[in-house]
Amino acid sequence: MASTPPPQHEFEIPPMPHLPTPSGSRHRGSFGSSFSFGPQPLVDSYLEANSSTYSNNHSIALDPNRSILHASPLRSSPRRTRKPKDSINRPHPLANDTTGIFQHSDDDADDEEEYEWGMVDRMRLWRHDALMQHLYETAAFWGDKIVSWTNDPNDAFWLAQTYFMQHQYSRAERLLTRPFPTLAPKHPSTPPLNLTNGDVSTAVAKGKGKERDTLPLAIPIPRLPLDPAGMFEGTQDPHEIISRLVDMSVACRYLAAQCQVRQGNWSDATEMLGEANPFRDLEQDRAAVPDIDGGIKIEASMCHLRGLLMLKLNRGDQAKNCFMEALALDVKCYDAFEQLVSGEMMTPEEEWEFVQGLAYASQTPQDAAFIQLIYTTRLRKYKHAEEHALTRQRLVEEYGLGDNPDVLFSFADALYANFRWSDCFVITTRILGLVAIHNATTPLHIACMYHLKHLHSKLFILAHEMVDREPENPISWYAVGVWYLSSGKWAQARQYFSKTSLMDPRFGPAWIAFAHTFAMEGEHDHAVTAYSTCARMFTGSHLPLMFVGMEQITLSNHEQADEALNASYSMCDGDPLLMNERGVMAYNRGDYMEAANLFQRALDLAEVTQSSQQSWTTTFVNLGTCHRKLKQYEQAKEAYQKVLILDPRHSLALGFLGLVHHLTNDLDHAIVKYHEALSVDPTNGYVLELLNMALESAANYGLHEYRPIIGPEQFKIQAARLKEKFIRLKPESKDLFEFYINAATRGVPKGSLSAPPESMNVE
Repeated sequence: MASTPPPQHEFEIPPMPHLPTPSGSRHRGSFGSSFSFGPQPLVDSYLEANSSTYSNNHSIALDPNRSILHASPLRSSPRRTRKPKDSINRPHPLANDTTGIFQHSDDDADDEEEYEWGMVDRMRLWRHDALMQHLYETAAFWGDKIVSWTNDPNDAFWLAQTYFMQHQYSRAERLLTRPFPTLAPKHPSTPPLNLTNGDVSTAVAKGKGKERDTLPLAIPIPRLPLDPAGMFEGTQDPHEIISRLVDMSVACRYLAAQCQVRQGNWSDATEMLGEANPFRDLEQDRAAVPDIDGGIKIEASMCHLRGLLMLKLNRGDQAKNCFMEALALDVKCYDAFEQLVSGEMMTPEEEWEFVQGLAYASQTPQDAAFIQLIYTTRLRKYKHAEEHALTRQRLVEEYGLGDNPDVLFSFADALYANFRWSDCFVITTRILGLVAIHNATTPLHIACMYHLKHLHSKLFILAHEMVDREPENPISWYAVGVWYLSSGKWAQARQYFSKTSLMDPRFGPAWIAFAHTFAMEGEHDHAVTAYSTCARMFTGSHLPLMFVGMEQITLSNHEQADEALNASYSMCDGDPLLMNERGVMAYNRGDYMEAANLFQRALDLAEVTQSSQQSWTTTFVNLGTCHRKLKQYEQAKEAYQKVLILDPRHSLALGFLGLVHHLTNDLDHAIVKYHEALSVDPTNGYVLELLNMALESAANYGLHEYRPIIGPEQFKIQAARLKEKFIRLKPESKDLFEFYINAATRGVPKGSLSAPPESMNVE
């Protein structure tokens, strides 16, 4: 896969090139070519600032006293590409506008050469500078005066943008849905009275090679009359064509829908955007057509907003399709990608195939390799371990992103998936040292602090700092809930997890942790309900269904457990933990060979992902138990000894290893292992009973242990010598000694005086 190497001199800033303005129209372009916030005015302003006689020619900084916009906006923004006359008619209302916000006549180009700035032009400049400097009240104040004078739809659009940035959504929506004339006044540069120091001016305005007289009184441009309900009452000129801004421009319709979403009017916003993409059937192979100016296609932005609406309306499948369509239309629409990945709307394999199959080369031929690599790092790490490692390596070596938070997060996510809490915590600490808040990293950081018990005190401090610094961030309250979870305070933890999910219903870790509190408290029925709710919300994640299966195993509902685990396996077949749980179910069914195979497969998957073996001691114990049930004692010994290498004080492994020695007639080693197990867990009743059985067997049939070694004749000779000593010391016990000798000669089975070890439910 070809890639674009980074520049050799990382900190050298090349001269700013002058980007030519594309000629002709483009279909459904981005905001960049439609409004004055596009890249060209900024580039021109850099060039003009650097070429100023009052500045250093080699300087790359703008003069703070200089306007960012270097020329008159003329109408509402610097000159834009005009649409040719032979435009294609669109059947849908949303497709009427295909270039800028609103169309211009062909005579504008000639008029611009002889145009001179007026009061309206200067106020437009003030408006744009105020927006760029986040002075929204200033921008709204001057923008409102401009609209009152010009009644220009472009000016109205930018005033609506200003209201939106001020969070005055209803005000912006009202402006976008009121009627405007489709043909705005030509070059309105002055208000109704052209005032100069309080006097009516009759000065002559000079153009390029021409002179023209300015009328003392300009004709006022009244706003269109509305009734109290906001409906249009009619115009004085019957030939004047009027229309709403949302019917004149796709960008206005998109902004109006954004306003309705912010106000919670889901149905109105859906009607504004449409249930489905209205442009879907207009062209063929739209995804392969790049945006001419290199911006984000507004069609993709509309699909993304439509997906958010579907989520609000609890239409998960439709939301998934909308986000996929947005990303297919424009691979640069990261918001749609983030919704798909963080919301786990697709299974891991679906994610991989979809992301790898996007039209990178056709849409962004120069940046295709980088976009594909950076998207790949965000995918889940259950499979394709080698591809993920190679992706991170290329981003570090070829693109110099070794210290980028998103690339570091990919490392941390892979370590967390492999249960390497300490290593993951080191990287997440580095990320949060670079940026105060990283929404993808912070939940991992908090989870690592939960698993590493010596960091619980730091988790307490972190939760307090996050709540003080960002109380509106749901992750802050999630951290508080995790701290209560680490302290065993289930009710308080549930309270804060519930608050987190209310603040952000799509925050998956809070839903999972909420269900964990019920499972840890022993409320397994409630836990199943909570996990099931989570599974319905995050349809691409296999974890909720796996947890449902684990709870059903605890409740001995084996049929329901099998159903949940199989459904989880159909979504993700690369999770070692899921393989372990399926092995437990096979063991419960009595299929020990299948259980052993599943446990071995889980260990193989963990080895492929370079997971910490310390985390898989339970799986090794389960594997050894299956081999013991199959009477494969040597394999069982190997599995238990592997556990003891990783954790020498593992009481279950010590007890089961002693049981294997017991079953193979190695009573001495069995007694030693039983004692070691009891030294770790003195209250284990099963091991105590096994130890008593081993001691009784060793006392009652100790002589039987030497029969295979010395042979029958030697055994009789030694027995006779022992008999003489025994009778000499205790003559009254002669009959008891005869009984033991005869029993040993006949080979009475060990354990006949009590239950055999294998009959006990030691598991």
